[in-house]
Amino acid sequence: MRILFVGDVVGRPGRDAVRRWVPELCREFSVDFAIVNGENSAGGVGATRDTIREIFSAGVHAITMGNHTWRKRELVGEIDSLGPVVRPANYPEGTPGKGAHCVALADGRKVGVVSVLGRVYMEPFGCPFEAAKREVKALRRETNLIVVDVHAEATSEKAALGWSLDGRCTAVVGTHTHVQTADEQILPKGTAFITDAGMTGPQHSAIGVDFEPVLQKFTTGIPAPFTVSKNPPFLNGVMIEADDSDGTAIRIERIVRKGA
Repeated sequence: MRILFVGDVVGRPGRDAVRRWVPELCREFSVDFAIVNGENSAGGVGATRDTIREIFSAGVHAITMGNHTWRKRELVGEIDSLGPVVRPANYPEGTPGKGAHCVALADGRKVGVVSVLGRVYMEPFGCPFEAAKREVKALRRETNLIVVDVHAEATSEKAALGWSLDGRCTAVVGTHTHVQTADEQILPKGTAFITDAGMTGPQHSAIGVDFEPVLQKFTTGIPAPFTVSKNPPFLNGVMIEADDSDGTAIRIERIVRKGA
């Protein structure tokens, strides 16, 4: 099984990058299953029915979310009708959507996808460690191929969650910080890990948005509306190869695509 995971999609440039490069990458690497983090796909904050459908149209099998899941109110009433859109599993009980999805491919193989939110420097929702272990345990009744998206700020929290799930799932992929890290590895019990898959959106930007309002905020303390940069996009992500028989990772490779 070859799984492509694409890092945080930011606005229209990110969606354009997904439509341009995901089909190419799937052909190049003979990808079986593609996952995209889409929580910033609508104007740089949140997602809508239309942006989610646009991402799925590129051949994506599952979309993970994060701390901006509900920034577009329409998603509250629509998330359950949009297919495998995975909101954080450690949201309170009764929250719309699902924290895990098991997606079946045409050949009968299944891939489980989980999303959890970190708590360090972020909103204090339920324990991501308990939520991840709960969802992974449930998914393992159906498949050994499981990818966990840990949407978190602190690198130590992401790493701790990766080690806590080592041997329980195929991969733990960090998102949220929009900067791809160079620590991709296979942990001792066979789980692939990277602290952050990076960002898919305008390359020359302040993690997706125009520099000017960001500089103003940092230098004067005066806030200004952030707008998604219109600079040419790039794509960041990872390709994970796994053993179908037991779900252990064989290889993880960082992916970057750039272009005008």
